[in-house]
Amino acid sequence: MSEQLRRRTLLLTGGAFAAGAVLGGGTAPAAALTGPAAAADEAAADAQIAEILRRIRPPRFPDRWFDVTDFGAVGDDATDSTAAIRAAIKACHRAGGGHVLVPTGDFRTGAVHLLTGVDLHLKAGSRLAFSQDPAAYLPVVQTRYEGTECYNYSPFVYAYGQRDIAVTGSGVLDGRADATHWWDWTGGPPPNEGPDKTLLLSMAADGVPVEQRVFGEGHYLRPNLLQFHRCENILLDGITVKDSPMWNIHPVLCRNVTIRGVTVDSPHGPNNDGIDPESCTDVLIERCTISTGDDCIAFKAGKDADGRRVNVPARYAVVRDCEMADGNGGVTAGSETTGGVMDIFVRDCRMSSPRLERAIRIKSNPQRGGTIANIDVRRVTVGQAADAVIEIVLNYANVITGAYPPDVHGITITRLTAAAAPRALNLLGLVDDPLRDIRLHACRFDGMQEENSIQYVEDLRLDQVWINGVRVDN
Repeated sequence: MSEQLRRRTLLLTGGAFAAGAVLGGGTAPAAALTGPAAAADEAAADAQIAEILRRIRPPRFPDRWFDVTDFGAVGDDATDSTAAIRAAIKACHRAGGGHVLVPTGDFRTGAVHLLTGVDLHLKAGSRLAFSQDPAAYLPVVQTRYEGTECYNYSPFVYAYGQRDIAVTGSGVLDGRADATHWWDWTGGPPPNEGPDKTLLLSMAADGVPVEQRVFGEGHYLRPNLLQFHRCENILLDGITVKDSPMWNIHPVLCRNVTIRGVTVDSPHGPNNDGIDPESCTDVLIERCTISTGDDCIAFKAGKDADGRRVNVPARYAVVRDCEMADGNGGVTAGSETTGGVMDIFVRDCRMSSPRLERAIRIKSNPQRGGTIANIDVRRVTVGQAADAVIEIVLNYANVITGAYPPDVHGITITRLTAAAAPRALNLLGLVDDPLRDIRLHACRFDGMQEENSIQYVEDLRLDQVWINGVRVDN
């Protein structure tokens, strides 16, 4: 780092005016968090994590097994096994729960709907190959599309209002989306999803009841690969998911969710987020490997008018020991933040790719609103990122005015290291809605090529922070 860049960084983080940026509202920076204070802060965070983990208990299932081939499924990558898989799930549910076994083979299927007490178990070498025909996901079901409730094509694996459900094993759920199936709905010549997205948002703004927001056939809103809606006690363990039409794993309004050892291999599709817990409580994501065409893990809480109507936060989540490669963000809050995103703890994750844009990202705008608070990140290792290592911005989609400014405060990042990226920090509040209480402690950023970009931040605290070998504490 040049001496000129060092002086500018210190000025930008010291609560003064610089190049049009207003930091700290003219107030002096708070005392740095060092020594015993840092230890006490980490102990308090660890206590919160322990309390969350105490509440999270994966479901357990009776030792009953229902092989889908006994119900007529054929793993020849040609026969439609939808009816057989559904029959096995119903039989398992009626028997009081257990495991529905998908053995080795390639099983073609349409929508799979889980029921209470059912573990869909994919044996090693098994593959659910989902139909590329939209009609295979009718009739429509209640869902949430980018934070707005409606009726639409069924997610490929779906459950509504169920308890004690799981998808486990080492098999593959292959959404089979590509440039001519599902992904082509995102843009280009009509037909595409643009008019339907506009219609859905206008319905929500006008207070149209959810039951009347019916899409599906004749419309172009893409379904998710896995969505669990208003469910409790969910386990995803060991599976691989790939090539979803849009978001891969999407629990919505759920409680007690465990996602562990899952591989998301979907780096090419649009809006192909990896794991998006939306308005969920008590979530554990651990030992997952994620490469996507959008955010790897994104906590969400509804969007705009519909988010205010439902008004349920994403809260109490732990992300630990995960690997992220391609993606717009490694761990993200937003952009659908209307119900609030709070009490999210990230630990011991590794992120690196020339196509990983940012490691830690918080994004919202004054139309989304919501409180984003108590986001605590520790011991994250970033190899390479293509943009800022840490980005917190309130102008998402270039929106800087609106009646619902988000309240973003209480963001702590400790012992993060980065080896190469254009810049360490991109922090952008708004002139009437600054970011507040952003703390970096014991972080090191090497190989940074550009200055930090910091505007409209109150109480930004840098303690033992190094950029290109220069300490930039304030």
